[in-house]
Amino acid sequence: MNHLHTTNQPYRLGLVSALHQEQAGLIALLENARTVTRGMRDYTSGRLWGMECVCVLSRIGKVAAAATAATLIERFGVTHILFTGVAGSVDRRVKVGDIVVADALVQHDMDARPLFPRGEVPLLGQSLFATDRGTTDSAGAAASAFLGDGLADGFAGIPAADREAFRLVQPTVHRGLIASGDAFIHQRETRAALKEAFPALLAVEMEGAAVAQVCFEFGVPFAVVRTISDGADEGAPLDFMQFIDRIAARYAHGLVRRYCASLPAGR
Repeated sequence: MNHLHTTNQPYRLGLVSALHQEQAGLIALLENARTVTRGMRDYTSGRLWGMECVCVLSRIGKVAAAATAATLIERFGVTHILFTGVAGSVDRRVKVGDIVVADALVQHDMDARPLFPRGEVPLLGQSLFATDRGTTDSAGAAASAFLGDGLADGFAGIPAADREAFRLVQPTVHRGLIASGDAFIHQRETRAALKEAFPALLAVEMEGAAVAQVCFEFGVPFAVVRTISDGADEGAPLDFMQFIDRIAARYAHGLVRRYCASLPAGR
């Protein structure tokens, strides 16, 4: 990112997910927790593994995510934002249980042609919104550490039956482009069309690019990390919510813990 504002404000992390399962257990771990309701959302602040955090559920979709990110910045003074959740793969190399860490995000349903190219946000001159390098490097390292530790200690406590049910064999971390739009993309044909339109695309979801645009406009560093719930050559699983409950929640918890631990003490 460029044009980031400089500030002496202490590090304060805005931790965002769309669904409550994706933040399961994190809010309960906050020390000195205090909850404030704004815009029909509960923002809970406190210390999480030594870091000042504000946890909130954005709900689903770009408008909901953008409103949440803007409120975190303007009302709660966060200095960084980390968005965690699930996504669908659009690349055959990206498998169920893998983690995609965004280097950039695009709104695949932003289409003002012929006035502007597909994906470009009118009047901003931006289509791809790059994540902050330092925050993303930390998130990527946390994801790699989680998968590495998990494989070494019984796969982060995920039962063998769940690993078999969701075909978790040897998950890995990918970095690259994620697309967002206000549609749940589960048809193979639609995923293939998105891959053709954005050849570098790895995964698709419904919030990240909106958060990216807000952070770009406010100059706030951010990262987006997604656990893959369904593969490029298959529809979204019928047990999608079970995947979030039994797999994605453990991923988010393990990743955030390692992310916070990786930051210098006292930030």
